[in-house]
Amino acid sequence: MKELVVISGKGGTGKTTLVAGFAVLAKDKVLCDADVDAADLHLIMDPAVQERHDFTGGHTAVINSDKCTQCGLCRDLCRWDAISEGFVVDSIECEGCGVCYYFCPEKAIDFPENMCGQWFISNTRFGPMVHARLGIAEENSGKLVTLVRQEAKKLAEKKQMNLILTDGPPGVGCPVIASIGGATAVLIVAEPTVSGKHDMERVVQLASHFRVPCLLCINKYDLNLGETEALEALAKYKGVGIVGKIPFDPTFTKAMVQGKTILEFDGGAPGTEAILEVWSNISESLKM
Repeated sequence: MKELVVISGKGGTGKTTLVAGFAVLAKDKVLCDADVDAADLHLIMDPAVQERHDFTGGHTAVINSDKCTQCGLCRDLCRWDAISEGFVVDSIECEGCGVCYYFCPEKAIDFPENMCGQWFISNTRFGPMVHARLGIAEENSGKLVTLVRQEAKKLAEKKQMNLILTDGPPGVGCPVIASIGGATAVLIVAEPTVSGKHDMERVVQLASHFRVPCLLCINKYDLNLGETEALEALAKYKGVGIVGKIPFDPTFTKAMVQGKTILEFDGGAPGTEAILEVWSNISESLKM
């Protein structure tokens, strides 16, 4: 079983659009949306949810007023000033360290887990999909990314499918680290800008640290040919395989408005032809 994780140094580079296009072309695969902080692959895939599960992570202290003697120890110990003078915990300020819970002499503080979001197993017109929705301002997205990837792998094994296509989170933080560990390869989607070059370099460094092979796709390459050449030169210097370049094509937006991939919307569009070439090069690189 192989897993291709599509990532980028920042959001909005076209990761999800590419994954949706690959979903049309790839056979025997499970789709996985690991961008749990801003999941949007479902907007194109239109999944029919088959299973729905709650995701819990972290804790928030809750003071039981019937047991509390208002001794003030919890307020003295709280590092985040999350407990008011009326001995009520501000759930937003509480970091869930548990100090107040463990040291309360009256055992008047409960420490329940937070319900942070949900994860789903769904059917789409291109095959099964595992995805999630993290609650607003909730944390533990790295933990949820790991869970979604694990469930995608279980589903692929159950259905005897040999490929997992993962739409990864942007950046280089904990969610990205959780999304690339153990992957067969990562596809970096970069734009031809000065910041795009810097973002690509950071992602390559991160993937190299975890010894995950990198591939590069340059999106909207024709908007700045000079920076495109700079990206290609950097990729060759870093030993990153270049699998193709996607031109700027308004057809992508028109297709998304209709809830379709560009391959479904216009089979002859320049963007469609570019995705076909990119997927062919990826398949050859990964020996699929």
